[in-house]
Amino acid sequence: MTVSANRLLSLGPLVNRYHALRHGHSRANQQGIIVSDPANGCRGFGLSALGRAQLRETLDACDWLPPDTIIISSDFTRARETAEMVCSWIGCDLLPQLDERLRERFFGVFELAADSAYADIWQADARDPEQETHGVESPNAVMRRVTEVVAECEHDHRDRDILLISHGDALQILQAAFHRLDASRHRELPHLQTAEIRGLSLTSESSSD
Repeated sequence: MTVSANRLLSLGPLVNRYHALRHGHSRANQQGIIVSDPANGCRGFGLSALGRAQLRETLDACDWLPPDTIIISSDFTRARETAEMVCSWIGCDLLPQLDERLRERFFGVFELAADSAYADIWQADARDPEQETHGVESPNAVMRRVTEVVAECEHDHRDRDILLISHGDALQILQAAFHRLDASRHRELPHLQTAEIRGLSLTSESSSD
């Protein structure tokens, strides 16, 4: 029997409140390319001017993140800069925590290629959540690592607001986990736009059928 990639399935009702924030528009978005290798993503391709403006607009409209919010972010430059802006804006009590498990999904041979490649990758995802075509990280592998972050938060904290700052596919797959969907179905959920915050609630019953 295959072990589920979703680490949330073994948890009862969640004891913390979770929110997802996709990083602001980045220089990679600006160039229309895929940047998923830490060798590139952790050293460059930070926020664009548009991305910073998007974040200011998002934060202006967000009055429910308290200063003691726990902020956990991918260590990619675009996510880290997003986390720093959020922390400064809300007067956060703690510095953002950087966690490699929230990194962008690795897209193999498509690194630095045109982002039009996403469509074919997502079609392959829908056929097989373990697919690693062209060296792409499988949806199940992403789900294992991102849900592990939540499982650890549930162990370490209680009654806290936790903001997870990450990337398009990583958050798409995390949403699927909260909805108890198979990782192959992540594109069935509304996609987070750059600089969008969305609450995450664990559904009470399986939606995998």
